[in-house]
Amino acid sequence: MSTRRGFVGQMAALTALPTWREIPELILVNGDILTQDAATPRAKAIAIARGRIIAVGSNADIRALARPGTRTMDLGGKVVIPGVIDAHNHPAGAGLQHLFSVDCDLRSVGAIQAALRERSAKTPPGEWIQGFKYDDTKTAERRFLTRGDLDAVSTTHPIYVQHRGGHTGYVNSLAYERAGITESVADPVGGRFERDAAGRLSGRVTEAAAGMGGDADKRVTTRADQQAGVAEISRRLAAAGVTSVTDAYGSPDDLRAYQDARDAGQLHTRVYCHIGYMHLDRMIEAGVRTGLGDEWVKVGAVKSTADGSISERTARLAEPYVGRPSDFGITVMDADVLWPIFQKAHKAGWQIGTHTNGEVAIDAVAALYERLQKELPRKDPRFRFEHCTVLTPDLIRRIKGLGGIPTPFASYVYFHGEKMTEYGAARTERMFPMRWFLDAGIPATMGSDYPPGPFEPMMALTSMMTRTDIRGTTWGASQRITFDEALKVLTVNGAYASFEEHLKGSLAVGKVADLVVLARDPRTVPAIEIVNVKIERTMVGGRWVYEA
Repeated sequence: MSTRRGFVGQMAALTALPTWREIPELILVNGDILTQDAATPRAKAIAIARGRIIAVGSNADIRALARPGTRTMDLGGKVVIPGVIDAHNHPAGAGLQHLFSVDCDLRSVGAIQAALRERSAKTPPGEWIQGFKYDDTKTAERRFLTRGDLDAVSTTHPIYVQHRGGHTGYVNSLAYERAGITESVADPVGGRFERDAAGRLSGRVTEAAAGMGGDADKRVTTRADQQAGVAEISRRLAAAGVTSVTDAYGSPDDLRAYQDARDAGQLHTRVYCHIGYMHLDRMIEAGVRTGLGDEWVKVGAVKSTADGSISERTARLAEPYVGRPSDFGITVMDADVLWPIFQKAHKAGWQIGTHTNGEVAIDAVAALYERLQKELPRKDPRFRFEHCTVLTPDLIRRIKGLGGIPTPFASYVYFHGEKMTEYGAARTERMFPMRWFLDAGIPATMGSDYPPGPFEPMMALTSMMTRTDIRGTTWGASQRITFDEALKVLTVNGAYASFEEHLKGSLAVGKVADLVVLARDPRTVPAIEIVNVKIERTMVGGRWVYEA
């Protein structure tokens, strides 16, 4: 029996060796490599040449491939995983915000005011002050910023602070004035100008109304700025072990910025760039569709938004928010608006990705996807449900029938747990339902949605495995998944979502050499502590892009 096992093991190792004469440029040995490749799930060593994996196997087998000039690195027994794929993020925009906006991820309203006031002192009167990553539930006051809070910062600078969730903004009086908004303004379709108890504009603008913040973007952003923003966010992603990212609402300018950063050697993360629906006609006229590009920068799906935000509590729900019996959230784009966009994109060969959080929005978009396949059937369209947060068993069945791909918030339970009280414990049993997705055979992915959620993959693992927040409260325990399942979500499933399962997602011969070396073995620590496991090294295309 032992002889037979040995023979089978030798044959398995041989299948992981190159079938052509390739001289490895780099060999990694003495690792605990979790390949996510069913043929060779565990290995000790990897050989790399020209940015690709040319062999996976034992230390002895891989060392035997070395030739003069081959570099060898001893991993010291460290765990290695495939490069993490963040399937829903906003890297280009976030990069610019990191460079030019005030980071309002602070713990009190006073601290936020102080940071904005410091910026205003350096900014000529009349110019916009912008903030980002503000989160009402992370402050001591646990309330929204008000018009008065921001007027106290400056009456000579228009101020626009974006909530971390990205769907609401907070403005001062001068910002209203600059946008031509008065007390008599009516709410736009798909948005609200929120008011205080006295009926006055409160300073909070949601969904479509938050578009008034567009005036704040009139600061001239140069092509060099855009490239610098991509370089900055790419550096941050690499340090977290993210080697591929989907830009979930990109533009032609963003595509150019990614290419400029790549050409300058500043792009450390592969990009699958969704294109906002407002650019669709221009892209079709230019002959562009999903898949155009290379293994570094590629055109993704066309993106639209059906409803509101989970972290800002504006998602369109079937039942009202806890404590707000008349508030069911906001529909941003209804079926009548979405259908012509979907029809045009589908005919032109585009993948379609739609922001859907609440079950009302998911139901509406699923119906449109079903209609597309009935009227204009296409093989393997891989319809995407971006976020796909609040589900029912029937919606799970329909998504499975469509071959749909959900991209739920992987870190939200852990990071945004304090917001779950507004959804209620019972509803959280069917929010971010990874257990349901995987049991149904649906290839759900990891999406951080950064800035709304942190992009650190170790936090995503903790969140999906424990369903417990940073304060120790558990939400939706029935949706917990295992480490092995969660790792597949972070890697293999992300590659499938962008039609790139042949290229990445696992450490297998012929695939790109994208991998992450962990400082500790996450399988040996309590799941709630995986969030603290550090990234030691990140490799993309055979090159170390981050070293601790």
